[in-house]
Amino acid sequence: MLDIKWIRENPDEVRKMLENRGYDYPLDELLRLDGLRRQKLIEVENLKAKRNEGSKEVARLKSKGEDPSQLMEEIRSINETIKALDQEVQEIEGKLRDLLLQIPNRPHESVPVGKSEEDNVVIRHVGNLPEFDFEPKPHWELGESLGIMDFEAGIKLAGSRFTVLRGYGSRMARALINFMLDLHTREHGYLEFEPPFLVNSKTMEGTGQLPKFANDLYHCDSDDLWLIPTAEVPLTNMHAEEILEEDVLPLYYTAYTPCFRREAGSHGRDVRGMLRQHQFDKVELVKICTPESSYDELEKLTRNAEEVLKRLGLPYRVVCLCTGDMGFAASKTYDIEVWLPSQNTYREISSCSNCEDFQARRMNTRYKPRGTKGTRFVHTLNGSGIAVGRCLIAVMENYQQKDGSIRIPDVLVPYMNGLTEIRSFR
Repeated sequence: MLDIKWIRENPDEVRKMLENRGYDYPLDELLRLDGLRRQKLIEVENLKAKRNEGSKEVARLKSKGEDPSQLMEEIRSINETIKALDQEVQEIEGKLRDLLLQIPNRPHESVPVGKSEEDNVVIRHVGNLPEFDFEPKPHWELGESLGIMDFEAGIKLAGSRFTVLRGYGSRMARALINFMLDLHTREHGYLEFEPPFLVNSKTMEGTGQLPKFANDLYHCDSDDLWLIPTAEVPLTNMHAEEILEEDVLPLYYTAYTPCFRREAGSHGRDVRGMLRQHQFDKVELVKICTPESSYDELEKLTRNAEEVLKRLGLPYRVVCLCTGDMGFAASKTYDIEVWLPSQNTYREISSCSNCEDFQARRMNTRYKPRGTKGTRFVHTLNGSGIAVGRCLIAVMENYQQKDGSIRIPDVLVPYMNGLTEIRSFR
């Protein structure tokens, strides 16, 4: 949520921001409602002042033994008007809040202006691309031939874009989760959580999933609970409606969770394999910090996510997203894209974002700066550390061997009980 005062005072800048972000947003209606609300509040205050003066006059008339009935009738009429205006203000504020919840975040000045992923800027490449003396296979062929992926079972059990991992496939997914959590908690300083996988509507609203993305989420109507699309949602909301002491900041949180998204991506794209799924596993990283430190923390968070790929020996690149490709709640985002040999291209495996105070305003999460009496909104950051399924298929494709087997990256061998290769289902 953006500061309504900033919107009111900088309408031209807001219009330009919305244009750069590619949003068709009813800014004029927002400004109209904001002006109407302030006008009604002035009317209410003036009427309350008139009522207070009238009440004093009633007391004076009574003290003199004079009849105040006509004035008392006027005061009753004023009270009715105030009541009606209060109701109007409440309705206007509801509409105003609904609109404020739908405006995207303001991009940081360093974010490149652009319309789509074609305008994103590559920051760096890391690692050497693998060289094969054979035609590399896609992960779905490797997985099916080794018996570690069962796409037909996923369709039978749940429908399209669901996959069953078997044997060494499921073991490697578990190994990746444990490796990532150990790395982030032991070396990067994150505190591990196991949050609920279902959250209420207020929690979804706090991080920006509601109301805008309701159709992309799975909802349990009878309980008004939502399956989380990412652990960012419960982790960031841990401090909703709280005032933190500056001394406890920054906070580093991590969690493994399954994630659920009704909209799995572009229609007709990546229909084979498990690149785009309605259910997938992810280790998430969340930071809560002061505004002054948030962009340094974004660089650190991105490096934390990159370290997973470095230790796995997977080639990747880091991309700064342009204004038109950036997520709704983000002020700046780095995408980490891993190399997939079967597609001869890089594909996104992690997004690391600074949301500044956008989510904090929605959650009402503040902190007390040292030596002051007031409070400020915190800044929140999140990033995948990383997506487990995509990491699994990247390992399979980059570490495949000519005979169709898969070599296990050295860092995962201890998590695989010493197994160094996958040659068949077990």
